[in-house]
Amino acid sequence: MAAKQTFVIAGASLAGAKAAETLRAEGFDGRLVLVGEEAVRPYERPPLSKSYLRGEVGFDDAAVHAEDFYQEQEIELLTSTTVTSIDPVSKRVTLDPGGSLAYDQLLLTTGASTRTISIPGADLDGVYYLRSLASCDALRDALTRASRLVVIGAGWIGSEVAASARQMGKEVALIEAAQVPLERVLGAEVGKMFRDLHADNAVELHMGVGVQAFGGSSSVEEVVLADGTSVAGDIFVVGVGVDPRTELAEDAGLDLDDGVVADERLATSVPGIWAAGDVANVWHPVFGTRIRLEHWSAALNQGPVAGRNMLGRKVAYDKIPYFFSDQYDLGLEYNGFARHWDQIVYRGDIDKREVIVFWLDQGLVVAGMNVNVWDVSDQVAALVASKRRVDPEVLRDPSVDLASLVAP
Repeated sequence: MAAKQTFVIAGASLAGAKAAETLRAEGFDGRLVLVGEEAVRPYERPPLSKSYLRGEVGFDDAAVHAEDFYQEQEIELLTSTTVTSIDPVSKRVTLDPGGSLAYDQLLLTTGASTRTISIPGADLDGVYYLRSLASCDALRDALTRASRLVVIGAGWIGSEVAASARQMGKEVALIEAAQVPLERVLGAEVGKMFRDLHADNAVELHMGVGVQAFGGSSSVEEVVLADGTSVAGDIFVVGVGVDPRTELAEDAGLDLDDGVVADERLATSVPGIWAAGDVANVWHPVFGTRIRLEHWSAALNQGPVAGRNMLGRKVAYDKIPYFFSDQYDLGLEYNGFARHWDQIVYRGDIDKREVIVFWLDQGLVVAGMNVNVWDVSDQVAALVASKRRVDPEVLRDPSVDLASLVAP
């Protein structure tokens, strides 16, 4: 009888946990080890900037699985443990605090690390970054004692943290080097909607200016902007992006390019090693390019695809990129991938923040975002996947059913 195989997943993240779940559901009966550096079982990150930060839900609501799931499924969950190196020749990983594991298949779901800011005073107390549960707990505790929060960076994390703090009754200042929030992702036109949203919720905005230095004695009391303005606060949150955690892959000789290079099946350049989630730069057959996604949906859906392919399936990851955000009374869903575009079309009223926004490139809808308009996300995704050219006037017309635009 052939010996049972050992599959190792490096990274007890959402992607890693969903891969482990899928492996068992698909009938893998070998040894399955899920290695995670945090002290808790895998959890989802979106609540960390929203409901969990505000204290509206607890850890069990954010956890991927119930506490007894891993034992019931015979998944060895190694918490407070990291994979420190990979030997692709001997097919073995070393662990910290000690030991090693031989593997038959290895999945990298190591995620991304928070990008830090390098300005004078950045090492003072009172500067927070939000990435892990522990960092969120620390920030939430600090927020309970603070009256004024300063957020540096108006991307998704910064914007959501600013909104959550306002909903908690805190004064908030939001600083962004671009002219409007989320300009890099959505463009200046749509970014203006988010600028106005925060302004309408009494956020003090400093747009189009960078930060120069933090000031304070033992803890931060102010941040000095590039134009000389001083913005005071009790605590400061920095949200200036993340970087894929590729150190393991690099040392093991895997191909890298803004993450671990993977094909549409999540296979890396080294046989027997796979990658999923924030760390993976994956070939997408619909868009004809590699895409590295730092969103919940990618982790949720890439993990299972990787798991199936570790079992020898031939499954392509072709899901249209998706993310969502909630800020104040604004909820949105975004489907697609708009690295560049030449036209933006609105269906609805952007000033009332009830609109579907379409990004077009040479007549193709490459992305769509529904804002406070519901039950259209699947239709938008199908339109993007269809790669059909659509008359912009038809897109604008709310009487035209979106589903009809992709019907045979």
